[in-house]
Amino acid sequence: MTISVVWERVWRWWALALVLFLLDWVTKQAVESNLFYGQEIAVLPFFDLTLRYNTGAAFSFLAQAGGWQRWFFSIIALAVVVGISWRLVKIAVSNRLEALALTFVLGGAVGNLYDRLVYGHVVDFIQVHWQQSWYFPAFNVADSAITIGVILMLVEGFVAKKKEGEQQ
Repeated sequence: MTISVVWERVWRWWALALVLFLLDWVTKQAVESNLFYGQEIAVLPFFDLTLRYNTGAAFSFLAQAGGWQRWFFSIIALAVVVGISWRLVKIAVSNRLEALALTFVLGGAVGNLYDRLVYGHVVDFIQVHWQQSWYFPAFNVADSAITIGVILMLVEGFVAKKKEGEQQ
């Protein structure tokens, strides 16, 4: 397979990942320009905009680990980016739902990787809560894209399994 054929297969997926990254970056820049750390702006009864920094992973896992986690999570994110890019080359045309799922994860991974490398932490700003008693950890567009990608992977897995069952 020539390089031009590979590029022809994957450029749209990488372009979508770039759009997701840019959406994440723009929203984070807007929040950092307009809110001070910890500020909360009520948007809906269950949704606030806030500015938080996460030096850990999901749900602030290892956030208090002393700094080494920045590089650890960056290496993991780089491996994910490389792995997904390789997989997209293989399935870009043959399995569009999996490619879409992986593209969402790729865009989100690049968004959070950028934050880790440039700032040393991930910028979070979406806060969902129930009344004033239960708060979900703050997250961002990149986290949302990763979550959507994982959900699409699960859907794709069920669709593929159903197709296998129909063929037998």
